[in-house]
Amino acid sequence: MKAAPVSNDIILRTGASIMVPVILLWGFYVLVHGAIGPGGGFQAGVILAAGFILYTTAFGLKEAKKILSVKLLMVIASTGLFIYTGVGVLAIIFGGNFLEYGVIPIGETPAEASKYGIEMVEIGIGLTVMAIMLSIFYDIVLKEKGG
Repeated sequence: MKAAPVSNDIILRTGASIMVPVILLWGFYVLVHGAIGPGGGFQAGVILAAGFILYTTAFGLKEAKKILSVKLLMVIASTGLFIYTGVGVLAIIFGGNFLEYGVIPIGETPAEASKYGIEMVEIGIGLTVMAIMLSIFYDIVLKEKGG
């Protein structure tokens, strides 16, 4: 089954132009406040991916890939994974267990170090989830188009 051509509907494109920045801002908000409230890296990654999926739906895969190509998505996913494991390995290097944030000397107190460590891990998870969700979406779209 062939996918329908990209819509030239002015209402869809205008709505997406308004909503995508709002969705991305909301995703960043969930990411930043994930350690102290509801949400976190996974939820933020899915919200960020949803913003780009809306953009792709309104403007087409070709336009979306100009912003986030598959190669860039793999770099983002790898960077997120590196951040996550890097924090865990840093904890081991400084004498703690994997992801024992309090031993990493990045704050004045172990509680402050935990706060920063959790934030870094959440950012790593958010980046990875966003990139993988978009990668899966791109694969599904390409499979439907037959290429």
